[in-house]
Amino acid sequence: MTEQRFLKIRDLTIQYTSGGQIIKAVNGVNLDLDEGKTLALVGETGAGKTTIAKSILQILPHPQSKVVSGSIELNGEDMIKASEERLRQIRGSEIAMIFQDPMTSLNPVMTVGDQIAEVIEHHQDSTDKSAIDRAREMLELVGIPGDRIKEYPHQFSGGMKQRVVIAMALACNPKLLLADEPTSALDVTIQAQVLEMIAKLRDQFNTSMVLITHDLGIVAEAADTVAIIYAGEVLEYGNKEQIFHRPQHPYTKGLFGAIPNLYVKARRLHNIEGLPPDPTNLPVGCCFAPRCPYAREDCKTTKFEAHEVEPGHLCSCAYAEHLED
Repeated sequence: MTEQRFLKIRDLTIQYTSGGQIIKAVNGVNLDLDEGKTLALVGETGAGKTTIAKSILQILPHPQSKVVSGSIELNGEDMIKASEERLRQIRGSEIAMIFQDPMTSLNPVMTVGDQIAEVIEHHQDSTDKSAIDRAREMLELVGIPGDRIKEYPHQFSGGMKQRVVIAMALACNPKLLLADEPTSALDVTIQAQVLEMIAKLRDQFNTSMVLITHDLGIVAEAADTVAIIYAGEVLEYGNKEQIFHRPQHPYTKGLFGAIPNLYVKARRLHNIEGLPPDPTNLPVGCCFAPRCPYAREDCKTTKFEAHEVEPGHLCSCAYAEHLED
């Protein structure tokens, strides 16, 4: 990972406190993202993907969460050290987020037009009329007729609600878009339409994107670089071609092994035995060791640092290059 990046996350460690227990949600994460590119965070539910995204926007729950260490630099500015006033300027204008469930992002008693216009008025010196005109323009940009601007969220289908949320997120042309499983609640046909639309808008506005998903098909379609997240750690990181064609970590190989292959006869799909570790009691060594079919004795006691297996391709498994496919 080179040092000159649009988004640079270094040694990010985040913990939650719940019921007197410390939940180790993110553990020493390092990530990079170039301007105009898409970074996909891939992993099982509870791996820490959403926590990473929310920490970029600095919207983690308070006082339950705590950033123990690390930095999150956007164009050289550390989001963790930014004042609340500065963060209010950044949220929505420089960084925007598409949340997983559109209904939790929309106010049921406000028209969709007013909700989009509110974002524009807050971040840009706009009159009510110009903000509404811009809101209508954004709706049309995501494929919704402009005359629906006076309708309420309950009058839209799930796919249409997601389009409204995307329009709201892109209304101020943010430099960075955080998309938290933006298509998980949609059927396959609408998924494809929404992904195509996000890609088109990203290219149009040269917006960088952090895409959170557990769907490797979406990653293949939309991502430039990929980070495999497990138990709050980055187990493997590289460009899309490296991760898809030359996966190194046993966990990454396990994820790909669970995908049906039309060209290979198999009675059963491969599955990864066991469950992710308890974040209140993480393994001493490699976090994946308890589930890894290749684990050795030192894997259970030693935490290996990520190393470069080829230029730009990092893997935290010390034995990855010696494993049989």
